[in-house]
Amino acid sequence: MPFLFDYFTLKIIWWLFVCVLLIGFALLDGFDLGVGIMLPFVAKTDDQRRVLINSIGPTWEGNQVWFITAGGAIFAAWPFVYAAAFSGFYWALLLVLFALFFRPVGFDYRSKVEDPRWRNAWDWGLFVGGFVPALVFGVAFGNLLQGVPFHLDEFMRPYYTGSFWGLVINPFALLAGVVSLSMLVMHGAVYLQMRTEAELYERAQKVVLFAGIIFMAAFAVAGIWQAYGIEGYRIVSMPDAGGVVTPLDKKVAVATGAWMQNYSIYPWTILAPILAFAGGILAIVLTRINRPGIAFIFSGASLAGVILTAACAMFPFIMPSSTIPNSSLTVWDVTSSHRTLNLMFIAVVVFLPIVLVYTSWVYRVLRGKITEEKIRKESHTAY
Repeated sequence: MPFLFDYFTLKIIWWLFVCVLLIGFALLDGFDLGVGIMLPFVAKTDDQRRVLINSIGPTWEGNQVWFITAGGAIFAAWPFVYAAAFSGFYWALLLVLFALFFRPVGFDYRSKVEDPRWRNAWDWGLFVGGFVPALVFGVAFGNLLQGVPFHLDEFMRPYYTGSFWGLVINPFALLAGVVSLSMLVMHGAVYLQMRTEAELYERAQKVVLFAGIIFMAAFAVAGIWQAYGIEGYRIVSMPDAGGVVTPLDKKVAVATGAWMQNYSIYPWTILAPILAFAGGILAIVLTRINRPGIAFIFSGASLAGVILTAACAMFPFIMPSSTIPNSSLTVWDVTSSHRTLNLMFIAVVVFLPIVLVYTSWVYRVLRGKITEEKIRKESHTAY
């Protein structure tokens, strides 16, 4: 089979594909997580909580496929990153997995018993299933920006130093967790405005303002901290990036503010943080004037801007090493073979449009408001 692109171009394409999948996960499953986080607080009665659950119940499984697909894409395109990350972040990923268990079980079993204690317990379970992943994903990105304490030996085996708590409990990583948590709550609240009425609509409107302000303030502080407070990474020398390269073939320098280098070399990348701030501000303004549909678009744009801001700052680094910087994993040296990337590219071109069309059709069919009256009438089919 002839190659559609040269190896260098395919490395860039697959970096973009992974970014697209992460953005798709944040846009779609992000509001599911946000609604789950708000469930015990925004909804005061059982009927109101069932409204929230039914607003995401029919689609959450399909949305979560984006997360699974992103993991599969990382495994296929960057198998070394997949292996190293799952070793170093094992307990964090296990924590996310256990938290996510509450979601399918909570959606299916909450309404099986009418006992308020039973239902309240599952409501808090759904809260955990939203809160923990939203926080941990942000903390993980915060640790990537600081560098992960691992190094490679001469046989390319990764070795970690430090502890799980050392990775998680550090100020910058926790700040990144706040950014992730607040932006998903904002996104989920905007979605609730689209799907609810009356009291729930008004409470969601207040949450958008509160979470949006925290999100933009935390994002601004994280940006300043990233530029002036933490050390970034840059490649000093390496072989031809279009060829077969191993992580140990390059030299990496560490310096404060190095993560801002790409913004100087490629000024157009500044559009990413601008999109994050502009999208967040417009989402808040539009919800205040009762335009939740358009606000949801800008809220999603804000999420995309945050992810692209981190991606543009780190490129070409995927998993920097804080122990021995030369062991850092980058787009150039951890990708699969030329043939593998080529075959997967063809599969993506064929199947991704099908997934997008089907997803769009599902949301078109399920559009509209969900009310307490509707929940009472359809109690035999609703969650």
